[in-house]
Amino acid sequence: MNIVVIGLGVIGGSFTMALKEAGFENVYGIDINEESLEKAKKLGLIKEGFTNGEEIIKDADLIIISLYPRLVKQFIIDNKHNFKDGAIITDATGIKKMFIEDIVNILPQNIDFVFGHPMAGREKKGIDFATSEVFKGANYILTPVERNKEKNLELIEDLVYKLGFKRVKRITPEYHDEMIGYTSQLPHTIAVALVNSDIEGRETGNFIGDSYRDLTRIANINEDLWSELFLGNKNNLLKSIESFEEELDKIKNAIQEDDTESLRKLFIKSTKRREKL
Repeated sequence: MNIVVIGLGVIGGSFTMALKEAGFENVYGIDINEESLEKAKKLGLIKEGFTNGEEIIKDADLIIISLYPRLVKQFIIDNKHNFKDGAIITDATGIKKMFIEDIVNILPQNIDFVFGHPMAGREKKGIDFATSEVFKGANYILTPVERNKEKNLELIEDLVYKLGFKRVKRITPEYHDEMIGYTSQLPHTIAVALVNSDIEGRETGNFIGDSYRDLTRIANINEDLWSELFLGNKNNLLKSIESFEEELDKIKNAIQEDDTESLRKLFIKSTKRREKL
């Protein structure tokens, strides 16, 4: 099987590493950055790299797209006449609803796009920070559409298990974006706000422990990608932020009122809910 990975950044690069470890030999890469392609080839992650992948796409049985959301649709438009008959396409994009319908309408009927999302990532960007370890034990989400063939959904599920993912779940694109607004985008929002709320000039680094480190790791953020993700999932993210603000106000009000009992109840509730996760 010929596999082509589009975009050799931190996630695309991690895919090539995991594919190599899983024993896939015919893996190719497409990226506009020639240096990334050279590094991937030197490391033996790809057989060959291309800045213009028109020819290799014609031979691709499976295409894994690891691009920013706005570029996924454009890639399909640019290559809709280049795909091999019966080819399977999947992606690693963090939001779905904004482009799924458009892509389904554009895509030739003989091509199956299985929309996916590896629930794994790193705060750094670029192939230098790619690692297959990020996939080990992680969750993987599939958002099937009506035209997907069951055998192709099963093929992607089987593949991601081979890459080290622990659990694969199928959900609707709408539910995916709702949950991602809460489990992924809201934590990034909180981390950014927490770091930016610090008073400039303090020697904060001398006073941090595990709690601050854990909460703020993802504040080291790819500004271009996450701006797209936030705005592309605007309504779901705003709902999550508003719910968080309500809970934060409960804590704030209890502190203002010296209300020990209310604080205890909030802490007990969060402890029980966290243990159930």
